[in-house]
Amino acid sequence: MREQSETTDRNFQLILIKPSHYDDDGYVIRWWRAMIPSNSLAALYGIAADCAERRVLGPGVGIEITVIDETNTRVNTSALLRQLKTNDNFGMVALVGVQSNQYPRALDIARPFREAGIPVSMGGFHVSGCLSMLDGHAVGLDECREMGISMFAGEVEGRLDKVLQDAASGTLAPLYNFMNDLPSIEGAAVPFLPKTNVAQTLGLSTSFDAGRGCPYQCSFCTIINVQGRKSRFRTADDVEKLVRMNWAQGIHKFFITDDNFARNKDWEAIFDRLIELREKDGIPLGLMIQVDTLCHKIPNFIEKSKRAGVTRVFIGLENVNPDNLTAAKKNQNKITEYRKMLLAWKAQGIMTLAGYILGFPADTPDTIRRDIAIIQHELPLDVIEFFVLTPLPGSEDHQTLFRKGVAMDPDLNIYDVEHVCTEHPKMSKQEWESIYQEAWSLYYSPEHMKTLLRRAVATGVPLARLVKVLVSFATTVPLENVHPLQSGLLRLKHPSERRPDMPRERALVFWPRFVGETITKHLKLGGTIARLAVTALMISRDKNAKTYMDQALTPVGDHEDETLELFTKTAGGQAAVSHIKKVNELTHAHRAG
Repeated sequence: MREQSETTDRNFQLILIKPSHYDDDGYVIRWWRAMIPSNSLAALYGIAADCAERRVLGPGVGIEITVIDETNTRVNTSALLRQLKTNDNFGMVALVGVQSNQYPRALDIARPFREAGIPVSMGGFHVSGCLSMLDGHAVGLDECREMGISMFAGEVEGRLDKVLQDAASGTLAPLYNFMNDLPSIEGAAVPFLPKTNVAQTLGLSTSFDAGRGCPYQCSFCTIINVQGRKSRFRTADDVEKLVRMNWAQGIHKFFITDDNFARNKDWEAIFDRLIELREKDGIPLGLMIQVDTLCHKIPNFIEKSKRAGVTRVFIGLENVNPDNLTAAKKNQNKITEYRKMLLAWKAQGIMTLAGYILGFPADTPDTIRRDIAIIQHELPLDVIEFFVLTPLPGSEDHQTLFRKGVAMDPDLNIYDVEHVCTEHPKMSKQEWESIYQEAWSLYYSPEHMKTLLRRAVATGVPLARLVKVLVSFATTVPLENVHPLQSGLLRLKHPSERRPDMPRERALVFWPRFVGETITKHLKLGGTIARLAVTALMISRDKNAKTYMDQALTPVGDHEDETLELFTKTAGGQAAVSHIKKVNELTHAHRAG
């Protein structure tokens, strides 16, 4: 997508590229329609469009913006080089929101542009995280310096003017480091993407961040070290503005990317404004939000979520073993609150998704299998997203291993939270990788998916919506060997997009195999869709479907901690229950006194 400012004598070509990364066969992961929109791309486009409107390069110079999300659009390097050449190479390439697993691909994208003398800048979690937590030469950053790529660390609000001006004048600095000066986002240019870009995602959905930063200290997290522990927020006016901008082009579904929207101090003002837009202005908002496991304790939070248009909620559950949560410094997660919290969302008919990390120090294949069975039986969760515990550059975990000299895999491409990157105290690499693969088939067994559909009817979760999500999460890992969050509709490949260090395959070999694989995968996918659709239809026609009840849907009882395996199967679970009982005894004694 190209967006141009009003007619001028000369236009600066700003090419925004959000890189994908390589699969295990070395091919770029790209889809006809990708699942998740890029908020980094939306945020940077919004800021760049504001720069163009304000004429930051001078009254006679416009800014023409090209937007490419490589998860759904091929980076046609030759065409982009021609576009720049016809403009006397007056422009730059900005590699946006580059994560560690995308860093090798980002360098490969940058290389031909740098060889042609085009200014290239790179920002995102890898550069920012490494500069925040390690020395300035750690984890491949010297490759940027050697190639002449300008690195941008921090957030670009209020700073893009300078970068564009330097690029236009040929004086782009090697490094722009704002990690110690995080900007306010109140009143800043809001995230936005033109509809032609949003249309490349499933469901025509886009994203925005209502806030940044997190006060918690999870050791595996990079967000706290890149966006800071001090929270910063957009106002309700900002959110209304971006909603109306998107609604004007027919877009009304949003992923609010805040790591924990429940901790946004202005959540209620934002929800009230969204409720007004839905109920008074008739904008049919559909939202997905991310929250913590204590959000149900905030009065009216879940009820207003429903009215604001929330249809899906992602919860950072991470684990059901308190010992593992303590090891990761995620002490804010209380397993004694899990069922209350999940049932509160169920009461509103909102689909629940949870992140679950495999590979904490206490994990073994057997304990992971046990814990998945406990979740299936006792927690009213709809969808689980499994992740491999990964020492991501920018996290405390990575910093600790780096400083101790502990071996970590040198290939950043696999730091995608689905590959094993370092050793585990109780599992071999093969065992760890195998249980990750097995976890998906264990949770998304035909029998358990049938249970999930029964629970959906009983709690008012739209059945067709859940079927769509289950299809993706049950099939993506076995069929595509990528995480469902990296998935989409119709995998696309091109021989030219293979990693440079892997041999280029001949067209007569590549294309027949690709077509054959695509047909085979879609036949299997069609079978899964058919089976789930038939199961859902039968359940929906069952006259007793709405009264279905099982252990997970049972209301929280006074003494369930004495019987549920969630509390009895781990030492940490038993300790958590004992702590709650002591607190209750002391509270009652104090009141009695």
